[in-house]
Amino acid sequence: MNTMFLLLSSILALMLAVPAGAHHEAQHQLPPVLRDVGFEQRLGESIPLGLVFRDDAGKSVRLGDYFGARPVILTMAYYQCPMLCGLVLDGLAQSLRGLRFDLGEQFVVVTVSFDPHETPAHAAVKKRQALRSYARPGAAEGWHFLTGEDASIRQLTQAVGFRYAYDQESRQFAHAAGLAVLTPEGKIARYLYGIEFAPSDVRLALVEAAAGQIGSAIDQVLLFCSRYDPTTGRYGLVIMNVLRLAGLLTVAALGGFIAVMFRRERRRIVDWRD
Repeated sequence: MNTMFLLLSSILALMLAVPAGAHHEAQHQLPPVLRDVGFEQRLGESIPLGLVFRDDAGKSVRLGDYFGARPVILTMAYYQCPMLCGLVLDGLAQSLRGLRFDLGEQFVVVTVSFDPHETPAHAAVKKRQALRSYARPGAAEGWHFLTGEDASIRQLTQAVGFRYAYDQESRQFAHAAGLAVLTPEGKIARYLYGIEFAPSDVRLALVEAAAGQIGSAIDQVLLFCSRYDPTTGRYGLVIMNVLRLAGLLTVAALGGFIAVMFRRERRRIVDWRD
């Protein structure tokens, strides 16, 4: 029964990792424990940075300690999850390996357990696993694993719109799969869903959350040509913007060609006169 529940909840978690209401009617056909599982988007809203948690060393920290200077990727995961949470964290680590940004330099990751019974020891084990998967030096200061009291956990999950449920029979949590990207001020900028995250989507979400303070001119061009779709949690090309950009580049290239030819002609006339 536990195995079947885990398999079912894992599949449904991927289906439910979309804004609330997207599968409203389908949710009524789900088992009761899974009906309230998913993400409810709260784009532009702030999370409570004064909430207190414990880090993997057992030190009391404020959520706001990790904000202020850089965008933050926030993941909700319980550390003893037998399947889905590990897949999400591993998928994130693999995606981050594909970025030119360095964890701890251009952005921060904060992972918070939504199981109030978990301890800093659980967080420390999961942190070691994640850092091995990321496999870049210096990441320990940029990826933080927290545990906390039920009240703090509930305030944070409600602010993020992360809905989960505990199943008494299997003694496991049913939950959605995904992450939130927040601004340095703690406002929710983007949601990305699933257990695998395209590095391009993560990069663009971080650049947007940082209001262009990280990334390159190429990233700004990509943002101009792309648009975030909140129903899928992905970025897609905006054809009209691509055509506009292509038109501008064509005009610029043509103008440059005309300018070069004009200079050459003037130089030829001057040389002829001399």
